[in-house]
Amino acid sequence: MSHTALARKYRPKRFAEVATQDHVSETLRRAIAGDRVGHAYLFCGPRGIGKTTLARVLAMALNCPDRGEDGEPCGECESCRRIWAGQTALDVVEIDAASNRGVDDARDLRERAMYAPSEEGRYKVYIVDEAHMLTREAWNALLKILEEPPPRVIFIFATTEPQKIQQSASPILSRCQRFDFRRIGVGDITRRLQEVLSGEGTDAPEEALRTIALRAEGGMRDALSLLDQVLALTGGDVSQAGVRRVLGLVEEERYLELLDIFQNRRHGEVFSFVEALLEEGYDMVEFHRGLVDTFRLLLRFRLGEGEGEKGLGDDLLEALKDKAEAFSPGDLVRMLSQATELEATGSLRRSAQPRLLMEMLLLRLSYLDRTVQLETLLRGLGGEEVVVDSASPSTSSEDNEDNKVSLQKAWDRVLGDPKNLPKGVVPFLRAARVEFPGGERIRLSVLPGPGLDRLQDPGVIRTLRDAVGDHSGSLPELTVLAEGPEEGSPNRITQRTVRDGRLRELVDKEPALGEAVKELDLELLD
Repeated sequence: MSHTALARKYRPKRFAEVATQDHVSETLRRAIAGDRVGHAYLFCGPRGIGKTTLARVLAMALNCPDRGEDGEPCGECESCRRIWAGQTALDVVEIDAASNRGVDDARDLRERAMYAPSEEGRYKVYIVDEAHMLTREAWNALLKILEEPPPRVIFIFATTEPQKIQQSASPILSRCQRFDFRRIGVGDITRRLQEVLSGEGTDAPEEALRTIALRAEGGMRDALSLLDQVLALTGGDVSQAGVRRVLGLVEEERYLELLDIFQNRRHGEVFSFVEALLEEGYDMVEFHRGLVDTFRLLLRFRLGEGEGEKGLGDDLLEALKDKAEAFSPGDLVRMLSQATELEATGSLRRSAQPRLLMEMLLLRLSYLDRTVQLETLLRGLGGEEVVVDSASPSTSSEDNEDNKVSLQKAWDRVLGDPKNLPKGVVPFLRAARVEFPGGERIRLSVLPGPGLDRLQDPGVIRTLRDAVGDHSGSLPELTVLAEGPEEGSPNRITQRTVRDGRLRELVDKEPALGEAVKELDLELLD
């Protein structure tokens, strides 16, 4: 016995049945009803969201002898059934551009399009999938027929990467009506899965279907394919446990265990934790996905926004709420930031040693207690009352200290709103080392190069002094000096010089920070 995949068995047959893409389906349906169908369409969007489906429904509606006045195809006639199933039809041709991408294929398509439809009143429809795979020469061969198409011939190009068409054949875009398809929401996918299960004579808990919908990432076809796998595994009895087995998801209890390690600062247990995950056969990429979701949920709880979270059991939600109280919102933001940074770079997927990357990430998270807010640190050390001046043992007067703070604030305001500064100087100003040696004086230290030459221009210096004076109330003395490179290092900006420069800038702004760095052995993180 042959099995028809759910994604094919439950493919929509009418415009109204296509989920989420109302802005496309309604436009096409009205165009058919009003006899305003274009000669070429470009359907763009991620995979599995209905591009090919809507192309077939459009072809069905154009050639359906029993089409309704509202533009909907009947879906039951011989023509509709053949087009819907993707079977051979005289007037509807589907072409995979991934394997028919050359200029000869395009010329063949162009010649075939010149023939009239098989019957009067019908349309010849060419559906070209993965259209971005066509070569530049193939697009050029199609350009003429798209400019002056034969009567009753429709081209539908579907692509997941429209930017490639823009790069290789931009004139094509102006000759097509473009529709951008949206990812399908979790709620719409969940409701569709429930309808499919009802049609199959079975049911499933909502949390299991939401888990599938979340994993599908907006693709209905992916969701139906995953549901097919779950049904095959469980014999029709869909459960959350079965879904997690098919998807290879890490059990929630493992994340609770990890949070307990972080909470109690048991840094060394990170290694045994990761080793246990690998021994149980979990994939590091999948574990990382769940880790990010866990941090996000904890942050929502701490900010009072996680009460309506669906897809998780009550016991698990209560356990996560308790764990969330052990971390401040600031800590959770930093943990989520560090975790998503690894995902953004994609290094975990490409690495030959994902275990090492994961261990280093978890260790950094477990040592997060050494990362504190600057304001909290300064308050703990006495705040602005602490004055550290290693260059001069003598104490400065309160007037000079007040001037220093005033000029500092004025300088920050100038850089924060640089619209009155000369063009092109702002990057050099932000890279410079700024000092306020006392009195009405500002000293800039700039590495030799174009930045130094630009900032030493008398006109630029005069404009900077005026801008600072507007905020400080007096015209300061501004000096721009060349800053020599460290001994033995090349005369160029490196990651080390940028990091050291940033640290010096922070110490200049908050003198107490220098003592804190020395005493607490703090590390500067980007």
